[in-house]
Amino acid sequence: MVKKISEIYKDYKILPTLQEHMLRVAAVASFVCDNFNEPLPKDEIITACLLHDMGNILKFKWDSLSEFLKPEGLEYWQNVQNEYKKKYGEDEHQATVKIMKEIGLPGNIISLVEQVQFSLFCDHRVSNDFVSKIIVYADSRVDPHGVVSYEERMSEAKKRYQNHSLRTEEKERQRLVACGKDIEKQIFAKCKIKPEDINNKTVASIIAELKNFVIK
Repeated sequence: MVKKISEIYKDYKILPTLQEHMLRVAAVASFVCDNFNEPLPKDEIITACLLHDMGNILKFKWDSLSEFLKPEGLEYWQNVQNEYKKKYGEDEHQATVKIMKEIGLPGNIISLVEQVQFSLFCDHRVSNDFVSKIIVYADSRVDPHGVVSYEERMSEAKKRYQNHSLRTEEKERQRLVACGKDIEKQIFAKCKIKPEDINNKTVASIIAELKNFVIK
């Protein structure tokens, strides 16, 4: 399959707020790649970022997302969620993998996406794989409303998941957050930019370009 990411999002009925999230994550990663001191497979990184949450509608709790459901409305998106459950199962990570296989993505891209989990932050910290580090870090710089600092994203996630089945026990959460902060330091030790150089303004033009990014 060779399609623009915007077409793939349309085909899979991806919620606009989820599209924006994945585009922002990809833009953050792209900006890091462009300012990294070592060669990187930028297109692979961007592809993984643009697809890493394709199945996330499965975990959405609609009472906390009412502002993001227009113009289609709650009934429409509830039906889409039900369609996903019927076709891909209940697990959002497995659904994302199934969708990527359906699209025809190679195994290395699927493997990268499988690494995008908060629970793996400390594994990434001790790894020498900067491709995965950059992808998980980019994801940890975007909240539901835009690009924020790593600390702001971790604080927002703590509040959002405090009463959720996916909530991490506090001691373990703090350990993982600290590992993520170390990943940030590792990345920017090899960059021409600083973490604060990445914000909504600096990635805006990248997001616009990425809407036409072709998935091969």
